[in-house]
Amino acid sequence: MILSPQPTGPRSDFLRTLSERGFLHQCTDLAALDSWLCSGAGTAYNGFDLTADSLHVGHLIPIMMLRWFQKTGNKPIALLGGATSRLGDPSFRDTSRPLLNQEQITKNLIGIRRVFERFLAFGDNPTDAVMVNNSDWLGGLNYLDFLRDIGPHFSVNRMLTSESVRQRLEREQSLSLLEFNYMVMQAYDFHILAESCGCLLQLGGSDQWGNIVSGVEFGRRIGGRTLFGLTAPLLTTTSGAKMGKSVSGAVWLNADRLSPYEFWQFWRNTGDTDVGRFLRLFTELPLGEIARLEVLRDSEINEAKKILADQITRLCHGLDAAVRASETSRRIFEAGEVPAGLPTVRLPHSLRGAFPLVDAMVVAGLAKSKSEARRLIVGGGVRVNGRSANDEAMRLVDADIQNGVIRLSVGKKRHVLLQPV
Repeated sequence: MILSPQPTGPRSDFLRTLSERGFLHQCTDLAALDSWLCSGAGTAYNGFDLTADSLHVGHLIPIMMLRWFQKTGNKPIALLGGATSRLGDPSFRDTSRPLLNQEQITKNLIGIRRVFERFLAFGDNPTDAVMVNNSDWLGGLNYLDFLRDIGPHFSVNRMLTSESVRQRLEREQSLSLLEFNYMVMQAYDFHILAESCGCLLQLGGSDQWGNIVSGVEFGRRIGGRTLFGLTAPLLTTTSGAKMGKSVSGAVWLNADRLSPYEFWQFWRNTGDTDVGRFLRLFTELPLGEIARLEVLRDSEINEAKKILADQITRLCHGLDAAVRASETSRRIFEAGEVPAGLPTVRLPHSLRGAFPLVDAMVVAGLAKSKSEARRLIVGGGVRVNGRSANDEAMRLVDADIQNGVIRLSVGKKRHVLLQPV
């Protein structure tokens, strides 16, 4: 069912917090979930597949949901999809995910685990977080036994009505049996966690709604349990555009994939109309302070953006990294310096003679194509080591290397250091 807020608002601390901060989107039974959460500490999980060695900003909303779940006196479970990552979630994708081998999945698990250690408190206390891997129970299943025991509880007719599946079929895009089984695997995860951990709530993004509802229905059929599903809206700007790209590509949460400075700068560049919403979703600032900041206008709103960048970078990378990123930005944009900490990209080969500027801009992620790079250069928006570069035929030479790098800039906010190798 689509979320129907209660007239008086949620009574439980968790749902009230999520409601006030803009996380609530869909819930299977909001009133019953609220009553359960008011009866004592509950247990909830959110699943994350191991498709890369870091999570990205699109995962921040479900991570913050788990964080608030713990901060309001409950026990969160971070489920890592060591098994389901081998299938690939087809939700709202045009094509199948590339299949990963076990070595890649193990490597990705190590990288992703570091993210959760910054946001959740793990340990042996009643509300300490737990991290589990679904390969522990899915990896050893006998396929025939699984089909016999679990298959009868799923209707193919019902599965075909799932929005993510329906869209693929309507576009006449291939949906393999491997991917079709993903919904069953996720539902089985919920069942196992309900049996072993008393976990009655699954959290997720709105793209997971169909899978979550299947798990709730499966839990009722196989165990007679009342399970709950709750989703948050996907991360978009006010205009509805998906978020998640920086100058260098995806906005990763691990520092070895995206520097804390680039991460900080991504949030500093938030649109004016998104500042208040993002402060509610991605920081723990009091709502009264957020209300004060979001009504700032003109140049004053920039201070609110800096606070947003400071707060989320502190959560994701720690206080020291947030302070350094903020100071790096100040020195670039206010003092006109070029401090260490700017994103650095290695050129694919050494500067043997000369390297076309248009190619360098594409390599640096400052332009998506050579034609875009040429337009930026001719338009006067490109600088090399602080000097304007208006010649689209310009080549970078050894003499452009200063202290081992070449600084490329587009406009006032986008800077990348090229490091010849």
